Amino acid sequence: MGVVYYANYFVWFEVGRTDLLRDAGWSYREMEGQGIRLPVIEARCEYRRSAQYDDELEIHTTGVLRSPVRVEFAYEVIRPIDAILIATGRTIHASLDRSGRPHRLPLGIGQLLARAPGKRANRGQVGRVGQVGHKA
Repeated sequence: MGVVYYANYFVWFEVGRTDLLRDAGWSYREMEGQGIRLPVIEARCEYRRSAQYDDELEIHTTGVLRSPVRVEFAYEVIRPIDAILIATGRTIHASLDRSGRPHRLPLGIGQLLARAPGKRANRGQVGRVGQVGHKA
């Protein structure tokens, strides 16, 4: 049909979330090495316009600390050539230890998310639809 497959947006959300944490000096690998997991417990995407094959898109990601063991990320998918908002979304994550029990987020993550709620914290460029990879 020439439009982006709906599930791809959730992959792009993950790229934005990973880059936001990386830009703050954290990585999923580092957190997992410390025994902390951030599984998605809720995910939502609202499709406003269709992205077409070969569109260049940007993912804008923000994060907000909801509790010592919960974090919410919000996403905007924008086509920069015409500044059209293609989709919005959010994911909520629980912070769990290796045994699956709730565990406080690392202090640095909590501080990052507590100090800038609602501000655009990351602007990652996903690249052209149909290409593999990510440009920051």
